Amino acid sequence: MKKITFVVKSLLVMSCVGVASCSGGNAGEEASVDNVSTAVKVADSTAGAGLNIRFIDEDSLLNKYNLAKDIKEASIKSYSKLESAQNSRAGEIQRFGTQIEEKMRSNGYLSEQSYQSDVQKFQKMQQDAQVYLANLQRNVEMEMAQGQMQVTDSIQAFIKRYNKKYNYDAILLKSAGVYFNPALDITDEVVEGLNKAYNKVEAK
Repeated sequence: MKKITFVVKSLLVMSCVGVASCSGGNAGEEASVDNVSTAVKVADSTAGAGLNIRFIDEDSLLNKYNLAKDIKEASIKSYSKLESAQNSRAGEIQRFGTQIEEKMRSNGYLSEQSYQSDVQKFQKMQQDAQVYLANLQRNVEMEMAQGQMQVTDSIQAFIKRYNKKYNYDAILLKSAGVYFNPALDITDEVVEGLNKAYNKVEAK
């Protein structure tokens, strides 16, 4: 990092020198541009020569990592349970509301008190449903957040152990760059290691 920072600072200094020499005439200007271009090429090759970088395709990793797949499946089930509960409560409340309307139209209420009692019951059903569904949704979101954290922590912990063997200068996510040489892809190796570690944990 210090090496790269030094190169960047050096390039800024050389650029300033090139701009300052523009007042010296066209010949000096052309020479300055050539010098800066040469310096940039040398600096680029020097900065990249000592770096040993690999990358991981995070989409592929999450699709193949067994822990990530299990947590995704559990999340789908939890959201399905939440949706089912929402539909169930909504249907129950709607049916009771319809009963109140039909009873009103058929003059089924013998007193105002009887009508108000059903209205209060209807309102309480709505309030209870809101509280229940809000708690259920909060629990689902917490479970999902914990699952995502578990996946992230396990990947980071494995990468640290993995890199002790290879000592790469950087392991990047594919989404962090525009282009990576496919030969630098270590996704499959990482997935294999993660799944081996996960299966050992499951076996206990």
